Amino acid sequence: MPELPESLAEPVAPAEPPVAENPMADLDGLPGLELEPAATVEPAAQELQEAPAEPEVSVAEGDLQGSGEEPPAEEAALLQAADIEEVQEEEEDETDPPLTPVPAAPPVGEPTGTPILVGGDDFINSEATLVAYDSPNGPREVLLTHISEEAEEKLLDALSIPGTHMEEVQVEEEVKERLDLDKEKKLAELTKTAVSSVQHKLKTGSDMSDASIAKHQAAVDAVSAVLNNPSISDDEKAMAQHYMDQLNVVKDKIDNGGAPMPWMDAYEVTETKMVTKQISVPNGEPEPGTLAATVRKASRIKATLDPESGQTSWDGVTRSSANGTEYEIDMGDGWTAVYRPYQENNPKNTEFSLRGQLEVHAPAGAGHGKDLVERLEQLHLMNKPMTAAEGEWTYLANNIQAQGLEGSVGMQAAMETAQGLQDLQAQEIVHQRMESLMGLDSGALQTAMKRIHLEAAHKVLPMKVEVVRDAVAKASGFAGGAELAASPGYEPTPSTSGKWLTWSRFDVTGKKAEIAGAFKGRSLTHGLHGGALASLLGTGVLASTEKRAAMGIGGGIGMSEQADKMTGGANSVFLRVKKTPSQPGGGMLIWDDPSVLMRRSDYYAYNGDHYGAINPAHQNYSENAITRDPMKIAKFSSSGNEVMFRNGIDLFGAEAPSRIVCHTAAERNTILASLTSRGITQLGGKPVEDVLCTANDYNS
Repeated sequence: MPELPESLAEPVAPAEPPVAENPMADLDGLPGLELEPAATVEPAAQELQEAPAEPEVSVAEGDLQGSGEEPPAEEAALLQAADIEEVQEEEEDETDPPLTPVPAAPPVGEPTGTPILVGGDDFINSEATLVAYDSPNGPREVLLTHISEEAEEKLLDALSIPGTHMEEVQVEEEVKERLDLDKEKKLAELTKTAVSSVQHKLKTGSDMSDASIAKHQAAVDAVSAVLNNPSISDDEKAMAQHYMDQLNVVKDKIDNGGAPMPWMDAYEVTETKMVTKQISVPNGEPEPGTLAATVRKASRIKATLDPESGQTSWDGVTRSSANGTEYEIDMGDGWTAVYRPYQENNPKNTEFSLRGQLEVHAPAGAGHGKDLVERLEQLHLMNKPMTAAEGEWTYLANNIQAQGLEGSVGMQAAMETAQGLQDLQAQEIVHQRMESLMGLDSGALQTAMKRIHLEAAHKVLPMKVEVVRDAVAKASGFAGGAELAASPGYEPTPSTSGKWLTWSRFDVTGKKAEIAGAFKGRSLTHGLHGGALASLLGTGVLASTEKRAAMGIGGGIGMSEQADKMTGGANSVFLRVKKTPSQPGGGMLIWDDPSVLMRRSDYYAYNGDHYGAINPAHQNYSENAITRDPMKIAKFSSSGNEVMFRNGIDLFGAEAPSRIVCHTAAERNTILASLTSRGITQLGGKPVEDVLCTANDYNS
């Protein structure tokens, strides 16, 4: 999402009206209120400045005047605002219904949850997911989303975070550690060096070098010396054998080549010992109007996916550790949230894929779906389902980023005009409600102003869309916004079929013939380890490392999961561009028509192995090498190229692969029976029998 400036670059100093007519002057002295300066806008905004103030909603006035008693000024203002919002919501439901209705109770145990879209710019791609984990105490309903870095300041403003003072305490804890002999002889380091050197050759298809062979031999010598020592303990012998087994795999790859090896873990044993931990010391009660937050080591929900039933469960408590920092937030009434802040997680040494992740947890039990979204307001975030008008704004923003239009002529001016329209609308609402706002204390005034800014953003959205659509059209070769909107590739609503919500890009959907020509004879592929195909099709999604964790799928499935968390690649799935395979091996997903996926707006790619890096602080990131251009991607030549799609790919929906290559006929029959039992008879518009095949079908 492009960053919208807070105000326009050159504020104008208009002639000042009398104080009584200037709402900005009246409110300027009120504590806690910050208003933007007046801004220069395009002529389209003049109607807002000249329009007469709208009358207050009569329902609100009647409620306030109907009783025998006058409520306090601040209570009256807040009641009035709530009534106005309620009337507006009723009108909006009729004229602009949500693109993705929010379920009252997400389906229990569904591992991918229910995808929804939330209005505004606070969330990456406006996406959120409602998951209801099964548990002995009833469903544990959670909202999972990823906020944009620009929205973090609003969220932090809602929190009362303890200071940095930490206190050390001694606690007994089970820890996993390497054996002392391993550390002394550096067996893990030597083995990993050998693995990494050979792994690189396997990924790139290069010949084995003398250096790689020498690294393998050095590790074998060190491990053999330990194994041949008769005085070592049983644990030490098991440790050495662990590394020798891995080195035997490396030897086989040196001699015979083949697919890359799975990730190698160091040998560790579990011990109970006293460890020193640091705990934060609270700084008293939270500030008024804020939520108490506790700083702690980052973690993830540790869910479990039942391979038989396909259901995911979580007890609401158990979490796995992660490399970073998070805030645990008390939202009251049994509601909590967990947030991993951008500013507290240095991209140089923490997991980049964590940054911006937000969880909102309801109390145990079903039926909190709508409340999970509405509770986002406590965090000062947008809390309404996305409407069609808001959807077009997100669609345009995604296309600006995907097509690299940020620096196009007129784009910055259009963004500034859009923000100016919103600022003017906020001032207009303030003017209308001046009398009630003047009676509020600092806390109530800030709450009222936040609501006003959200209301202003919604009211002027159609005008903002028109301004930005016109700029996008001219930047991409159209005469204007009307011509762009009428073009066949313009699809301002997301694809909502299946497990994922994805936005398209009109430079692909509007040029299908050109894209097909660029990829002629080439396919997108994804290779799997043996035995993983049935499990993958059991969930129906090719999911990213981060999504798999939320679904309850254990680690060790991806080739470089830990590295991907540091690069940011863990938020995406990896595919490769290859010459269309005529004799594919088993365990491969093949998209012979890459445009099925290239129509999405959320991918990026490298013509080489960069671990999907989007972390600018990581060594594998390259600003010059990363691309989102499908025409460049079609020409990738490196055997280690990678194309990353955010979150994942729905294998049963419109994005289904054209071929799923099984290892054996028996595996194909098992998968086919499973799909049939679930009523899945077609994949991507083709009978499943035609999509599922075996390697022998091409080798016979």
